[in-house]
Amino acid sequence: MAQMNSVYLRGNMTRDPEKRFLPSGNSVVSFGFAVNRRYRSGEEWKEDTCFVDVVVYGRQGDWVMEQTSKGSPLVVEGRLSFRSWEAQDGSRRSKHEVVANSIHFLSTRAEMSGGGGGSRSTESYTPPPQDSPMTDDDIPF
Repeated sequence: MAQMNSVYLRGNMTRDPEKRFLPSGNSVVSFGFAVNRRYRSGEEWKEDTCFVDVVVYGRQGDWVMEQTSKGSPLVVEGRLSFRSWEAQDGSRRSKHEVVANSIHFLSTRAEMSGGGGGSRSTESYTPPPQDSPMTDDDIPF
Protein backbone atom coordinates (compact mmCIF):
# COMPACT_ATOMS: atom_id res chain seq x y z
CA MET A 1 0.00 0.00 0.00
CA ALA A 2 1.33 3.46 -0.92
CA GLN A 3 2.19 5.85 1.87
CA MET A 4 1.18 9.50 1.96
CA ASN A 5 2.83 12.38 3.83
CA SER A 6 1.20 15.71 2.90
CA VAL A 7 0.65 18.75 5.06
CA TYR A 8 -1.42 21.83 4.15
CA LEU A 9 -1.50 24.64 6.69
CA ARG A 10 -2.96 28.15 6.63
CA GLY A 11 -1.80 30.49 9.36
CA ASN A 12 0.70 33.17 10.33
CA MET A 13 4.44 33.35 10.91
CA THR A 14 5.27 33.62 14.61
CA ARG A 15 8.83 34.87 14.10
CA ASP A 16 10.94 36.34 11.33
CA PRO A 17 12.55 33.77 9.02
CA GLU A 18 16.15 32.74 9.76
CA LYS A 19 18.58 31.67 7.04
CA ARG A 20 21.43 29.17 7.42
CA PHE A 21 23.68 27.38 4.97
CA LEU A 22 24.28 23.64 4.60
CA PRO A 23 27.82 22.26 4.16
CA SER A 24 26.94 21.89 0.46
CA GLY A 25 26.43 25.68 0.25
CA ASN A 26 22.66 25.41 -0.24
CA SER A 27 20.52 27.66 1.91
CA VAL A 28 17.79 26.62 4.33
CA VAL A 29 15.29 29.01 5.90
CA SER A 30 13.26 28.23 9.00
CA PHE A 31 10.42 30.04 10.75
CA GLY A 32 7.73 29.49 13.35
CA PHE A 33 4.14 29.12 12.22
CA ALA A 34 0.80 29.20 14.05
CA VAL A 35 -2.51 27.74 12.89
CA ASN A 36 -5.65 28.75 14.79
CA ARG A 37 -8.74 26.61 15.14
CA ARG A 38 -12.02 28.05 16.37
CA TYR A 39 -14.64 25.67 17.69
CA ARG A 40 -17.78 25.64 19.77
CA SER A 41 -17.91 23.96 23.17
CA GLY A 42 -21.49 24.01 24.39
CA GLU A 43 -22.64 27.62 24.16
CA GLU A 44 -19.12 29.02 24.19
CA TRP A 45 -16.67 29.64 21.32
CA LYS A 46 -13.09 28.58 22.01
CA GLU A 47 -9.86 28.93 20.13
CA ASP A 48 -6.93 26.55 19.95
CA THR A 49 -3.54 27.35 18.42
CA CYS A 50 -1.10 24.82 16.99
CA PHE A 51 2.54 25.94 16.70
CA VAL A 52 4.89 24.26 14.23
CA ASP A 53 8.34 24.94 12.78
CA VAL A 54 8.66 25.16 8.99
CA VAL A 55 11.81 24.58 6.91
CA VAL A 56 12.24 25.85 3.33
CA TYR A 57 15.20 25.06 1.05
CA GLY A 58 16.98 26.91 -1.76
CA ARG A 59 15.50 29.71 -3.82
CA GLN A 60 12.09 29.29 -2.25
CA GLY A 61 13.71 30.03 1.13
CA ASP A 62 15.32 33.14 -0.37
CA TRP A 63 11.86 34.26 -1.52
CA VAL A 64 10.48 33.72 2.00
CA MET A 65 13.33 35.84 3.44
CA GLU A 66 12.57 38.69 1.01
CA GLN A 67 8.78 38.66 1.10
CA THR A 68 7.72 37.73 4.63
CA SER A 69 8.18 38.63 8.28
CA LYS A 70 6.60 37.85 11.65
CA GLY A 71 2.81 37.96 11.28
CA SER A 72 2.74 37.23 7.53
CA PRO A 73 -0.26 35.11 6.52
CA LEU A 74 0.79 32.05 4.52
CA VAL A 75 -0.38 28.74 3.15
CA VAL A 76 2.32 26.11 3.55
CA GLU A 77 2.25 22.89 1.51
CA GLY A 78 4.78 20.23 2.36
CA ARG A 79 5.56 17.07 4.28
CA LEU A 80 5.93 16.22 7.94
CA SER A 81 9.48 15.38 9.00
CA PHE A 82 11.00 14.04 12.23
CA ARG A 83 14.59 14.67 13.21
CA SER A 84 16.71 14.09 16.28
CA TRP A 85 20.11 15.37 17.35
CA GLU A 86 22.47 15.58 20.27
CA ALA A 87 22.43 18.95 22.06
CA GLN A 88 25.58 20.70 23.27
CA ASP A 89 24.90 19.44 26.80
CA GLY A 90 24.91 15.84 25.50
CA SER A 91 21.16 15.28 25.81
CA ARG A 92 19.10 13.83 22.93
CA ARG A 93 16.60 16.20 21.34
CA SER A 94 13.96 15.58 18.69
CA LYS A 95 11.10 17.35 16.98
CA HIS A 96 8.60 17.24 14.16
CA GLU A 97 8.65 20.00 11.56
CA VAL A 98 7.11 20.74 8.18
CA VAL A 99 9.45 20.70 5.18
CA ALA A 100 7.78 23.07 2.71
CA ASN A 101 7.40 22.18 -0.96
CA SER A 102 5.40 25.31 -1.75
CA ILE A 103 4.66 28.58 0.07
CA HIS A 104 1.71 30.81 -0.82
CA PHE A 105 1.85 34.36 0.52
CA LEU A 106 -1.61 35.67 1.45
CA SER A 107 -2.33 39.38 1.59
CA THR A 108 -4.88 41.93 0.56
CA ARG A 109 -4.43 43.93 -2.61
CA ALA A 110 -4.31 47.03 -0.41
CA GLU A 111 -1.32 45.61 1.46
CA MET A 112 0.44 44.67 -1.77
CA SER A 113 -0.12 48.03 -3.50
CA GLY A 114 -0.38 50.34 -0.48
CA GLY A 115 -3.86 51.48 -1.56
CA GLY A 116 -7.46 50.83 -0.54
CA GLY A 117 -9.70 47.88 -1.26
CA GLY A 118 -10.06 44.57 0.46
CA SER A 119 -10.04 41.89 -2.22
CA ARG A 120 -8.01 38.80 -1.40
CA SER A 121 -4.99 38.08 -3.54
CA THR A 122 -2.29 35.44 -3.33
CA GLU A 123 1.28 35.30 -4.48
CA SER A 124 3.15 32.03 -4.44
CA TYR A 125 6.46 30.53 -5.31
CA THR A 126 6.96 26.90 -6.18
CA PRO A 127 10.57 26.00 -6.95
CA PRO A 128 11.53 24.10 -10.08
CA PRO A 129 12.49 20.44 -9.53
CA GLN A 130 16.04 20.07 -8.28
CA ASP A 131 18.54 17.77 -9.95
CA SER A 132 19.87 16.58 -6.60
CA PRO A 133 17.23 16.86 -3.86
CA MET A 134 18.50 17.47 -0.35
CA THR A 135 17.91 14.94 2.37
CA ASP A 136 17.52 15.38 6.11
CA ASP A 137 21.15 14.24 6.43
CA ASP A 138 22.24 17.51 4.77
CA ILE A 139 20.86 19.57 7.68
CA PRO A 140 23.55 20.36 10.24
CA PHE A 141 21.20 21.56 12.99
